[in-house]
Order: sequence, then C-alpha cells, then structure tokens
Amino acid sequence: MEKKGARPQSAGPVSARNVRRLLSFQRYLHSSRFIRGIPASNPLGYLLDDDYTGQAKLMLEKVGNWNFDMFLFDRLTNGNSLVNLTFHLFNSYGLIELFQLDMVKLRRFLVMIQEDYRSQNPYHNAVHAADVTQAMYCYLQEPKLAETMTSCDLLLGLLAAATHDLDHPGVNQPFLIKTNHYLAALYKNSSVLENHHWKSAVGLLRESALLSHLPTEDRLNMEERLGSLILATDISRQNNYLSEFRAHLDKRDLCLTNGGHRHFILQIALKCADICNPCRPWKLSKLWSEKVTEEFFHQGDIERKHHLEVTPFCDRQSNSVANIQIGFMTYVVEPLFVEWSRFSDTRLSQTMMGHLSLNKQGWKEGRDKQEASTSRASEEQRTSAAKDSNSKELPQGSKRS
Repeated sequence: MEKKGARPQSAGPVSARNVRRLLSFQRYLHSSRFIRGIPASNPLGYLLDDDYTGQAKLMLEKVGNWNFDMFLFDRLTNGNSLVNLTFHLFNSYGLIELFQLDMVKLRRFLVMIQEDYRSQNPYHNAVHAADVTQAMYCYLQEPKLAETMTSCDLLLGLLAAATHDLDHPGVNQPFLIKTNHYLAALYKNSSVLENHHWKSAVGLLRESALLSHLPTEDRLNMEERLGSLILATDISRQNNYLSEFRAHLDKRDLCLTNGGHRHFILQIALKCADICNPCRPWKLSKLWSEKVTEEFFHQGDIERKHHLEVTPFCDRQSNSVANIQIGFMTYVVEPLFVEWSRFSDTRLSQTMMGHLSLNKQGWKEGRDKQEASTSRASEEQRTSAAKDSNSKELPQGSKRS
C-alpha cells in the first residue's frame, strides 16, 4: 500500500443502505436532518479555517509533552480539540501527502468523528479521545516505535486512538447486556462496545470517502486492522493481552521488523493510552478520575432507579472516587505499565511510573483523611447522643448538688 508509482484504484461506490447500517444514531440523525432540508446546528464551514491561534498553536508545538493539558487545549479550540489535534498530527507525520488524502475530506471525517462522541458523557467524550490520541503520539515517538513503525502503522495508530470510543453510550457492556440493548444482541454479548466503536468508525470512513481512492483490498485490510486495534481496548480481555506481552518480554522474542509484532505493540500502546490517566500529573489525573467516576455513578443511579442490580463500582452509596481509583491503579493500570516500562525503558516510562506512584499515594492519603474525618464526626455524634440520653434520664424534680 505504501509503494510509490502505482496509482490507487477506485474502491467503488458504497450503497446508501450499507453506509446507513454502519452509522451511529447521531450520525443517522444528522444525515436525516440534512435530507429533510433542516440545516445542521454545527456547519463545517468555520472548521475548515485555521480556527486555533495564539496559545493553541503554541500548545501544539509541545504536543509531545506528557504534561499536555487537553482540557485547556479544548477550551482554546472552542471544543474542537479532537479535530485540531488529529489534523495536526496527520500533517506533522506527512500522512496527508503520503496517502494522498483530500484535506477537505479529512477535515470532514474528523468533524464527523468529533460530533459522534456524546458530549453529555462526563468521561467518554471527544476530549477523552483527543487525550488518548495525544498519548498515542507520545508512545509512537518512543525510540523503539519511531524507528520501526511504517507510515501505515502511524496512520492506523492515530485513527484507532481517535475513534476507539466512538459513539460511546456512557454505560458499560454488562449494563447493555442486562438491559437487552440491541447492540448486545447485535454483537452477541462479546466486546459489544468495542465492536460498535469499530463499525461506527468504518461507517464514517466510508461516508466521508476518505480512503476511497485506495485499492479496495488495501482499504478493507486497513479497516480490519483498525478493528483489531480498537477491539484490543476491551478491558475484559486485559489479562489475555498482558499475559502475551509479558511472555514476549520474558522470551525477548519481540521483533519489530515483523509486521505482526509491530501490530501487537500498537495494540499494547493503544491500551496504555486508553488508561494512562493515572500516569498523568496529579492535577490532570485527578480531574479525569473525577469525570470517569461521575459517569460510573450515573450508571449506578440509572440501575437503582430501574430496580436493576447496581454494578459495584457504580454505586455512589458504597464507593468513593479514591477507592475506585486505588483499585483501578493497583489491578489494571500498574501491571500493564510495569510491562510497558520493561519494553520501553525510557524517560517517559520513568515519568509515567513516577506519576502513577505519587497519584496512588495521593488518593490513599485523601481516603485516609476522609475516613479519619468521618470517624471523628461519628464519635462526636455518639458522644452528643450519650449526653442527651443521660440528661433525659434524670428523674423529674431532682436537683444536682
């Protein structure tokens, strides 16, 4: 696919019905409004201009900095962090020229991606996707990857990061299964969300015709590889990937000149990028933690309202942000990043592990202070209740000497 000289063949038209089957609900709604002649609420025109200036441009010059503040960048770009960041990375890697991408189609594709993330989600929204994309870029810049990844690997890595949670409903797979959601039935209760993210991304690729100039076989192969990357983010398969990664490192048999091994490392890199919030500086990490917990608790509230079994970590009555984060760091994040550090023992890895340790300690100290405060308050209530009880037990008419 990266050979020069061969002129790409047309992939041929995709039927409207086939495209519609792959569209997310929001995309279908937008297209339906357009067909009925109702103007879109967010026309593309203003996004086709260079709508980030000043501080936003200065931030992009340091896009490889692990301290990159995506919340600030999103504000500076008027809520268009995913579009502007991803376009910048495509351009800086020379992918637009290498793959002969139409810039208008690329912008349109990125806008559609951003629109299909649900802004009402506290966590799984376009800002999270932009943050994961920035983290993926940091990993792609690491020596072992920078020296071996092909232009196709880079393109797919960035695309997968940008679309990995596309059209996320703000609830998890078990919720979709126990509520008999149509997506659970469609994907047979297996990697339900990840399959939906992948198929939604493919739908937008085809609708935008971004890759339509490539030979059909190449385009279909890219769609499959994109799916393989997105499916790797299924947290229920975490131990499988972690065990395979650890086995490779123990045997020292990873060879990044091998396409299969490169793809596996891309999968691991995306998994790391997806759950790297605890490895960011405390100020950013804490904000992400609060947002994801808010989304968890919202799911728990829905479950309680409809008399469903409340998912343990979604129960605000029995959980706290601190406890959820300490558990997540201990059992999910730390094991993966320990192995990543073995694979890529660099300054970035040391920085991430340092933040992870400090953040975990920060949540523990906060939890301990909260528990101590709660304990003191309970003791004061018991003491006050005891005094009131003793006062009431004095016989009527008795006097203290």
